[in-house]
Amino acid sequence: MKLVEAIIKPFKLDEVKDALLEIGVQGMTVTEVKGFGRQKGHKETYRGQEYTIEFVPKVKLEVAIQDNQVPRVLETIARAAKTGSIGDGKIFVRDLNAAVRIRTGETGETAL
Repeated sequence: MKLVEAIIKPFKLDEVKDALLEIGVQGMTVTEVKGFGRQKGHKETYRGQEYTIEFVPKVKLEVAIQDNQVPRVLETIARAAKTGSIGDGKIFVRDLNAAVRIRTGETGETAL
């Protein structure tokens, strides 16, 4: 089992969610996050004053999947989240040692 974490632009969330649902991904967790990478934030002007916004708003999407789904899920997220501009995001894949469906007590891949 794997846990895929994608940090994407907030306005791409619906597109990524719909694309994942189309390939059979059944559940996900979404968290609003802030951070910066190579872009190191951006500047905004408010009432004539220029401000540097160091932490850019992003969305973190987490999906627990079976090992054989990894390539398709990565390709789907990357395709749906891509704008071609700086700050499109990152995708991380972690090993998932255990999963338990609390309601039924199912464990492992059947809990996904």
